[in-house]
Amino acid sequence: MSETIENLREQLATDDIGLRMKAIHASRSLPMYERFGLLVIAATDSNARVRYDAVSQIGTVGTVDLEKSLEVLSDRLRVDAEIDVRAAAAASLGSLQLSQAFDLLKNAYETTNDWMLQFSIVAAIGELGAPQGLDFLTQALQSSNDLVKIAAIGSLGDLGNPDAVPLLLPLIDDPDWQVRHRVSQSLAHIGGDEAKTALAKLANDPVAQVAESVQSLLNSV
Repeated sequence: MSETIENLREQLATDDIGLRMKAIHASRSLPMYERFGLLVIAATDSNARVRYDAVSQIGTVGTVDLEKSLEVLSDRLRVDAEIDVRAAAAASLGSLQLSQAFDLLKNAYETTNDWMLQFSIVAAIGELGAPQGLDFLTQALQSSNDLVKIAAIGSLGDLGNPDAVPLLLPLIDDPDWQVRHRVSQSLAHIGGDEAKTALAKLANDPVAQVAESVQSLLNSV
């Protein structure tokens, strides 16, 4: 028998962490708006794991109230004590394409040295699709962290802005095959003659995984 929203609210108010986690899981059976209301409550729970699960799920159901989602996620990104919760908030802002959060995300990126948070922010910027994302990602592309750099490459592809092509072209010769692989995906997504020429070169990449992927991509460019 499915739990009622009243029962789940009561569980979220208990001191039992396991019960609170169970309430978040059980909320999936509720109508989306009711589920969203419970997740908003759980997003400020005293336990980081509860907050993380709630904030992550808001990225899926937050469409029912984008204004409230922006408020809750922005708050968690700004003030949460746990990096993984802040990273989840950034990811959910991206998933919901809340472009109003661009400045907040940019500031959070510039004021942290944590690669996981930076990675989540860079990925979110690509999903936002905000025009000012190009300048931000141009800087992120210079990150000393390889994973953040690869995320920036992917987000440049997500933006789909042809102005990103000149930024990506030098990377088709990067010594890291994972970088070349991500570049090929982004170039294919952006398209255009320059991108096709670069992809033709990558189709002969010495790493089979890159070459085979590019050969497949060329059919869709």
